Amino acid sequence: MSKLLNHRIAPSPMPTEIGVVDLIDGYFTAYNSARLREICHLLTREVMQPGVTVGVSLSGAMTPAGFGVGVLAPLIRNGFIDWMISTGANLYHDMHYGLGMSLYAGSPFADDVKLRDEGRIRIYDIVFGYDVLLQTDAFIREILRAPAFQKRMGTAEFHYLLGKYVWEVEKRLGVQNSCLLATAYECGVPIYTSSPGDSSIGMNVAALALEGSQLVIDPSLDVNETAAIAYGARESGIPEVEGKSAAVIIGGGSPKNFLLQTQPQLHEVLGLEERGHDYFVQITDARPDTGGLSGATPSEAVSWGKVDPNELPSTIVCYTDSTIALPIITAYVMQQCQPRSLKRLYDRREELLAKLREDYEAAKRQPVELPPIPVFEEVAAEPVATYPCGTPIRKKRH
Repeated sequence: MSKLLNHRIAPSPMPTEIGVVDLIDGYFTAYNSARLREICHLLTREVMQPGVTVGVSLSGAMTPAGFGVGVLAPLIRNGFIDWMISTGANLYHDMHYGLGMSLYAGSPFADDVKLRDEGRIRIYDIVFGYDVLLQTDAFIREILRAPAFQKRMGTAEFHYLLGKYVWEVEKRLGVQNSCLLATAYECGVPIYTSSPGDSSIGMNVAALALEGSQLVIDPSLDVNETAAIAYGARESGIPEVEGKSAAVIIGGGSPKNFLLQTQPQLHEVLGLEERGHDYFVQITDARPDTGGLSGATPSEAVSWGKVDPNELPSTIVCYTDSTIALPIITAYVMQQCQPRSLKRLYDRREELLAKLREDYEAAKRQPVELPPIPVFEEVAAEPVATYPCGTPIRKKRH
């Protein structure tokens, strides 16, 4: 029977009590609910297994809504996220919870002029005091003055140190549920930011530079470290288990591309074996035809070498709201999968980078015949009549 006919829709009345697994398996039958079901099945049956290195990119205001503490941190603790790339804003707002501050559910239709007069900030339907920003900024600036930060570093090291200080504050305040940064610090999960200046964290780093701080965040370190992680994923470290790499993308934007570009960095720039990520899962509400689907679809990513062409059946895009999909996926994975051992990739960064450097140097010593660079001569072309929109006017055939 055709693979297109392997999931029969057999509707039955929904019971009064139902768990998340039965709900998804039995009632997510078509359209984007079916894509969400397929993602849950792919993650539980293939991705969240020994030998697979799982990278997650995060964009959109997920942590202000509590998803850092409530969803991502549990995935990290259970070994289902091995490394991350996040917007700086998500990490900044995640810190509010670690520092014991309060955010509130509000209305997307609130009077923003009144909120401003009252000293309140709104992120759609999340509301909190302006002092939350000021206190978080003050905390960041205070700890960034510490000697440990007075050097050049990548964002993984930067966030690891930041998470350490937040973790210590959590313990002092008695915060019961650790935030994303503190959890990543505990579990040795490296978190990168593709644009470190584009957040309040980066703004505070810049402010301290005016005071003479020696902290410099070097994006080149991040590019090489993330490529080294993707390269190291090819070796599982488990006898007779093939190493694989999974890209799980929440939203899109710069974090998505930073996660996917690890593969072109390996083969296009460093001249190492082309392979591509083995699994590609994305939750997004963007469209490819407008140029808004950051980093493009899985099939388009194949042309860049970002995704293994032989693994296209292991790529799924679900066009839905991340705030709906992420909790559902997490609940399904937590119920269906046994926790995995922590890879603690943060602790292995130097080892992975050394292997990447060694193989890169070896590749450079191999003779490579490059294709000739084409030289284009200027050719005078006859002017083409066009409509005002630029479309050429076709001559009528007689």
